[in-house]
Amino acid sequence: MTRLAGKTALITGAARGIGRHFAEKYVDEGAMVALGDIDYGRAQEAAAQIGENAIAVEIDVTSQTSINSAIATVVEAFGGIDILINNAAIFTAAPICEISREAYENAFAVNVSGTLFTMQAVAQEMIKRGKGGKIINIASQAGRRGEPLVAVYCATKAAVISMTQSAGLNLIEHGINVNAISPGVVDGEHWDGVDAFFAKYENKEPGQKKREVGAGVPFGRMGRAEDLAGMAIFLASDEANYIVAQTYNVDGGQWMN
Repeated sequence: MTRLAGKTALITGAARGIGRHFAEKYVDEGAMVALGDIDYGRAQEAAAQIGENAIAVEIDVTSQTSINSAIATVVEAFGGIDILINNAAIFTAAPICEISREAYENAFAVNVSGTLFTMQAVAQEMIKRGKGGKIINIASQAGRRGEPLVAVYCATKAAVISMTQSAGLNLIEHGINVNAISPGVVDGEHWDGVDAFFAKYENKEPGQKKREVGAGVPFGRMGRAEDLAGMAIFLASDEANYIVAQTYNVDGGQWMN
């Protein structure tokens, strides 16, 4: 029996990487999935490859107009939204004395405001529909602590954890469970950019930081998108109905709480 049969989901940042993998696994579990992304062309390609139970929607989470339009498209296609995964995010790194206001504002616009106002808009739709729902925010181990070169990104993910707690306590009265997943270091194409930041600021050879980070995970390797999918399915399922305002570490043992 599929665990998400008859459910509908919107996943942001789903044209590639973790978001796309979640979309594939949700479809496998019986859900109808909208792959939301600012890169609409790539989202369309991904949806076509996943199959008839997946559609693409264009969404820029820094624009309320775009958020509202994407949600309206999903509701029209599926009749409502049962599950939201707030996965869209960007990474930035720099020493404190070199952080630019532009980089700070961009990161907070996507990672914090984007998460909050997408969550808000979907929650409003869920409340109007009256069937409850599940909202899963993607946090990070970076939100559990500060890091020397990653002040802005760490702060955005700490905010995601805090918003998850507040939203979870607020929205459960409407039957909406809000929880989060906190990945550790996850391999994927985004790591080319992350590695470049550390190559620049730590004087490392390309690929060196990635190797070091992977070796430092107690499990023995970096995470993969598939390592996160089980938790994403569980938190969206009826098995998680009594779980509220929690952030779960899925990080190979990097953080304990």
